[in-house]
Amino acid sequence: MTKRKTYTKAFKTEAVKLLESGDKSAEQLARELGVRRNSLYKWQKELQLRGDQAFSNKPGPKPPADAELARLKRENARLQEEVEILKKAAAYFARDLE
Repeated sequence: MTKRKTYTKAFKTEAVKLLESGDKSAEQLARELGVRRNSLYKWQKELQLRGDQAFSNKPGPKPPADAELARLKRENARLQEEVEILKKAAAYFARDLE
């Protein structure tokens, strides 16, 4: 079984800086650094989302994007309203059956 390569936080941060400088294409930069091109983009996204907390070895979920969080909050509010309506309807119809 081959061991997975790990890179330091400093290496990833510097790789992202090189990627964002635009001096070289992502493919060329990845080849020179000995990493996959999609790793560069993944590191770039993580650095944008988590800032100083990026590349920490602490396990845990990454924070969801703000848009996704807002969508989930709206959906949650709508579902709570539906539950309340259904409770009232059930009570109304149960009263008619008596």
